[in-house]
Amino acid sequence: MEQQKIAVVGGCGHVGLPLSAVFASKGCQVVIYDVNAEAVARVTRREVGFIEHGAQELLDAHIGRNLRATTDPSIVAAADVVVCVIGTPIDEHLNPQVDKLLGAVDELRPHLRAGQLFVLRSTVFPGATQLLAAWMEQNAPGVDVAFCPERVAQGHAVREILELPQIVSGTSPRALERAKALFSLVAPSVVELSPKEAELGKLFCNAWRYITFAAANQFYALCAENSLDYTRIHRAITLDYPRMRSLPGAGLAAGPCLFKDTMQLAAFSNNEFSLGQDAMLVNEGFPRVLLKQLRQHGLADKTVGLLGMAFKGDNDDTRESLAFKMRKLLQLECRQVLCTDEFVHRDWLVPLEDVLSQADILVVTAPHSRYRGLAPKQPTLDPWNVLNRGGLLK
Repeated sequence: MEQQKIAVVGGCGHVGLPLSAVFASKGCQVVIYDVNAEAVARVTRREVGFIEHGAQELLDAHIGRNLRATTDPSIVAAADVVVCVIGTPIDEHLNPQVDKLLGAVDELRPHLRAGQLFVLRSTVFPGATQLLAAWMEQNAPGVDVAFCPERVAQGHAVREILELPQIVSGTSPRALERAKALFSLVAPSVVELSPKEAELGKLFCNAWRYITFAAANQFYALCAENSLDYTRIHRAITLDYPRMRSLPGAGLAAGPCLFKDTMQLAAFSNNEFSLGQDAMLVNEGFPRVLLKQLRQHGLADKTVGLLGMAFKGDNDDTRESLAFKMRKLLQLECRQVLCTDEFVHRDWLVPLEDVLSQADILVVTAPHSRYRGLAPKQPTLDPWNVLNRGGLLK
């Protein structure tokens, strides 16, 4: 098994690159296939390209040895295992796009062969794995199909791949056994489910987090409406009280997965997943809750500074970040919006020092560690309570 050849399709990004590097560290021969030539060149130069702790060391150790990247899809033909990290996105109407996944697999059809194990790794709409298996029977007979979802935290994938149990499923007994053997190389244990159970389990994980964030944000909004500080109440009810430990703090709940996967569950339930849909309304509406608080100080003649544009703390990923929505809302109401982020690169971002010196009001829009030591003089709205001054504008 350790000598198997693994091809990771779409593998230069946040999901595929850490997995590829970890498999290489276990002695596998790994080739990344990606249509993004710039990303392939970056990986070939031993550059991760995004924040992923531990990935740089693995690239340095394995690129050019048993790990490489290419834009040539024909490399898939030589692989014993094909891991596809292309999932099912949602369209502008919040409907899953399973055809995107099947279209990407169809492009690989000339290079698929009997005896291969084809593993879906990213989130897919329930039923997509079985649909792909049926497609394989017609177009690439003899290919085993499995769904083995990733459940790692972005930025910590290298460590968590090696530490967390791996859910595995297969569309046949042989596919399941091969998937178990594959991920036993890297995971401490494997947990078996049917494909549809595994698909739903992955969606449940992300929807649960999204719903808990919405509960916190709804509590924050209730407090803000009554000029009360949610962070004080949160601290009091969670202190040494085990039944409230799971209640998160408030903040901008975003990123590329939580919203999308909650909407996939809504589509799967014929749009009767009211809890998830309500969570979406709360989380997507949270910037307007902050805007309402800011209006108390008047905005027309004010310069507002936004601290952080990534969707999570100490990370460089801006995908679906609600900080951008906050910026757009403020641009309609205040004199100027200044934005900063030490991890993100945009032409319009300015240094933190400039924001602190020029802004009349500050908003903490990403909980980066660097902000914890700040003591700004101007009024600051900090829903995350990064500054430890509470969640009210002060």
